[in-house]
This record gives sequence, C-alpha cells and structure tokens, in this order.
Amino acid sequence: MRLIRPALSLLILLTLITGGLYPLLTTALGQWWFHDNANGSLIQSADGLRGSRLIGQDFTRPDYFHGRPSATADAPYNPSASGGSNLAVSNPAQDNAIRERVQALRAANPDAVPAVPVELVTASGSGLDNHLTPQAVLWQLPRVAKARDLSAEQIAPLIARATQKPLFSFLGQPVVNIVELNMSLDDLKENK
Repeated sequence: MRLIRPALSLLILLTLITGGLYPLLTTALGQWWFHDNANGSLIQSADGLRGSRLIGQDFTRPDYFHGRPSATADAPYNPSASGGSNLAVSNPAQDNAIRERVQALRAANPDAVPAVPVELVTASGSGLDNHLTPQAVLWQLPRVAKARDLSAEQIAPLIARATQKPLFSFLGQPVVNIVELNMSLDDLKENK
C-alpha cells in the first residue's frame, strides 16, 4: 500500500498537467499569437464564408485557375480524407492518370505551350494543396483570359498580387493561392 499511494498521486498530477493544463496553455497561446491560423485561416467575403486559405477547392470551370489534382477519397479536396493515392511511380495506373491529365489540360488550353507543368498533373501527398507556382498559374492564363473575355495583361496583376514570396529565397519558392486568385477574378468581373 505504501508504494501505491505515491504512484497514484503522480498519475493524477501528471494527468492534470499533460491532459489539462498543457492543452489549455497551448490553445490559449495559439489563439493569442496565431488567432487566424488557429481558427482555420478562413476566407470571408460579402457572400459569407468562401473557404480556407490553407485548403484547395475543386475548380473545374474554364474561367477559373485550377489547382493540383486531389487524390482524397470520396471527393476532391475532402479535408476529412486527406491523403495521396499511394501509387508508386512505377505503377501503370499512375502513368495512365498523368497521361490523361496532360491530354485533358492540353485540350482545355490549346493556346499554352505544350509542356504542361508537372504540378498540374500530379497530386500532392495531402491532396489538399491550395498553392501552385507562378509558372503553373501562367501556363493556365490563356485559357482563363479567353473564357473571361479578358486580356492576359488584365489578369497578370491579379496573379502578381496573389503570389506569396518566402521570407528568404532559400526557404522555398514563390507560390500563388488559387482560391484567393479566383476570388479576385470574380471581383474583377463584378467591378467591370
């Protein structure tokens, strides 16, 4: 009995610290220092909630920029089923999927250069990526400009504004948030 009392006391103390105090402290600090991120980085507009800056959306219309293919289960960009396809590079199904995506992209964007950026035909590990490189966005520019009856010069400033640059160049590459870019395209159309 003499050994059980200190063991139970230590169990209760550590349970209170690690199961109660620590989660409350990290939640409070997260809300205080990173309020927007801790609450999902939500994008609000006059129409209401439009999505998150961190999770891609399935844009399929020709007048929108498309993100990376999503391999999530059930539906594209399903955040509750985040994950890749788990197909190996040597798997014929992976080769067929990439070949079909390249053909579909070239057919939808015949005015672009023939070399399709690899990120437009390969899914990410999470299946939720919301960013593309500026090169992949510019590859889609002829299709979007034609579908919206705008010139590439009218859309290029929107791409430049939506491009996020890393703090230091060796920490990554510039990326474009596709959801925010497409929202700015809609705003441009409304303000016309």
